Amino acid sequence: MAQLSLYSDSTLTNRYQTTIPAMVRKALHLNKRAKIRYTLQADGTVLISRADQDENDPVLAQFLTFLANDISQNPKNVSSISSDLIGRIRPLISGVEPDLNSPLSDEDD
Repeated sequence: MAQLSLYSDSTLTNRYQTTIPAMVRKALHLNKRAKIRYTLQADGTVLISRADQDENDPVLAQFLTFLANDISQNPKNVSSISSDLIGRIRPLISGVEPDLNSPLSDEDD
């Protein structure tokens, strides 16, 4: 029995961005701000799938565990930020309003 294959193309922009084709969005039940995963196979094939947001990042989990253990074992090392450091940081960030939805600049690739 022949297997049915569907395909769709998209274009890569100058900023290495693309639009996920509608049939793929529908098949993966993707909405705005959904996360997707690209899996590179040994033969060079790339699989795209929905990245469930419930998944734990093992590296981040290990780092957070390390921090929690260090804080528990060495509470004397935990301190608040000094007013001097806050004063040095404030001019660096004044007027900066990050837009997390804006595309990366060409220098950020």
